[in-house]
Amino acid sequence: MVDFQRIRQDPLRNLVGFSVGDVRYALPIAAIREVVNPLTVVDLPDAPQEVRGVANYRGDVVPVVDLRVRFRLAPLEETRRTKWVLIDIGGRLVALVVDTVSGVFGAQADLRPAPVLGGGEDARGIAGVTMHDEEMVFVLDTARFAVLTEPLVRAGSIAPAASKVLS
Repeated sequence: MVDFQRIRQDPLRNLVGFSVGDVRYALPIAAIREVVNPLTVVDLPDAPQEVRGVANYRGDVVPVVDLRVRFRLAPLEETRRTKWVLIDIGGRLVALVVDTVSGVFGAQADLRPAPVLGGGEDARGIAGVTMHDEEMVFVLDTARFAVLTEPLVRAGSIAPAASKVLS
């Protein structure tokens, strides 16, 4: 397990990298609570296609977003390398399903603007682009996942903030 508390203090290590398909992505380390192995998921009726359902993570009801589905890639069977990246969005945890986690690194230079992908569903929520190990890495915008899970809040499927599961 990665000690994010210690790493967060290092300004040269401000991104957590992962892969979905053949593409490398990253999230700001400040937004990440933890990286964990997949848990049991409970389906939610009328959830957006990208939302697999919810899981009980240490008493919190957490929506699980499959990035392969979000990015219109063919589904893969989970392996030992499949991970969940738990991000904190305004007090609500969201689990992002990724193929592999590559580690913690720093943006080599200022984040370059995200490429124009079009509007609506074509906007994948890319905050910017950086380079790492001579490869392009797309840094995701965590606010896009708040928008994705908002219909679940309105429908009452999940609470506006992380809520405890009753024991």
